[in-house]
Amino acid sequence: MVCGGFTCSKNALCSLNVVYMLVGLLLIGVAAWGKGFGLVSSIHIIGGVIAVGFFLLLIAIVGLIGAIHHHQVMLFFYMVILFIVFLFQFGVSCSCLAMNRGQQEALLSSAWSILQNKTRMDLETQLNCCGLFKNSSTSFDADYASCPAFCKKENDCATCGGKMLNHATEALKILGGVGLFFSFTEILGVWLAVRYRNQKDPRANPSAFL
Repeated sequence: MVCGGFTCSKNALCSLNVVYMLVGLLLIGVAAWGKGFGLVSSIHIIGGVIAVGFFLLLIAIVGLIGAIHHHQVMLFFYMVILFIVFLFQFGVSCSCLAMNRGQQEALLSSAWSILQNKTRMDLETQLNCCGLFKNSSTSFDADYASCPAFCKKENDCATCGGKMLNHATEALKILGGVGLFFSFTEILGVWLAVRYRNQKDPRANPSAFL
């Protein structure tokens, strides 16, 4: 049965925002867990994940408060921001699904060049590899000289770029699929917010606007 009533729309929008809040808290918790166990030491990566989680949590709180109080202004800003996030996430997800191997190499080279030396060394240690690509424009010799990986002692190290590319296609498909799924939940949230915002609260004062 289609959810067309005021109470049904309100409960559906509240439930969706509770899910967004849990996802935001999960992102913050995973980032803190990864930092605590030393899985990722880069403050930029940790800060980026925490920022995304905090932003999603903030938007969900705005949507939840707007849904509970049927607040026109908060619901308006909520659906506009959520629609912008949908457009951005939909584009990124489609790009992940359509990316070929050459584009993956270019993306890895670009990301490697902006990483801090400590972050590069952490990746080399975890993946047991040295450098990115031997034929790349990055400073492979300098990376190999400072490489702390165990394979260097045996003089039998693969490049990190080769190892990462072996799993990049599968990882991009997973990221693109998950991102595409969540982007459709966001457009569902926009549709619910628009529908709920235009519905009349049967318990409210007919002359009240907010």
